[in-house]
Amino acid sequence: MVTQAERVLRAHGVAYTEHPYRYEEKGGTAVSARELGVDEHTVVKTLIMEDDERAPIIVLMHGDCQVSTKSLARQIGARSVQPCAPEVADKHSGYQVGGTSAFGTKRAMPVYVERTILDLPRVHLNGGRRGFLIALDPQEIVRVLGATPVDVATVP
Repeated sequence: MVTQAERVLRAHGVAYTEHPYRYEEKGGTAVSARELGVDEHTVVKTLIMEDDERAPIIVLMHGDCQVSTKSLARQIGARSVQPCAPEVADKHSGYQVGGTSAFGTKRAMPVYVERTILDLPRVHLNGGRRGFLIALDPQEIVRVLGATPVDVATVP
C-alpha cells in the first residue's frame, strides 16, 4: 500500500528506500532504530507542535534528542511552542501519531528541521504509517518541504 507521503516523494522525484519494521506502541525511535539496526541519531521524529496562537507547525528532530521549545519559540518569533495533543496532531497531519510523516500532510504547515540533521548523509523518517520508515538524503527535506533549519536540539 502506497502512503500519501510516498506519493509526494515520487511526485518530486525523491530517491528513497522503504524500511518496514515491527511497530511497538509508545516504542518511539528507540524501537525503530533497534528493529532496523540503525543509529537512533539518524532516525528523525516528526513532531506536530503549536505556537501560542495555536497555529500548528512540524518539527523534525533526531530520535535521540529533544526539542528546546523555548529556543524554538525564540527562533520562529513566537511567545511559546508546545506539543499538540495526539488527537489534535492527528487532525492537523491526517496521520496517526506513531505514523506521522512530514510529507503529504492533510494541512500545509511550516516545517522546521534541526540543523544538524542536514549534516547526515542519510536519515530515516516516517513514511506515513506505523511501522514504516523511509530513508533518504536529508537535503530533500529542505527541497521538497521548504523546511527551515533551526538549532533546537537538547540531549535528554
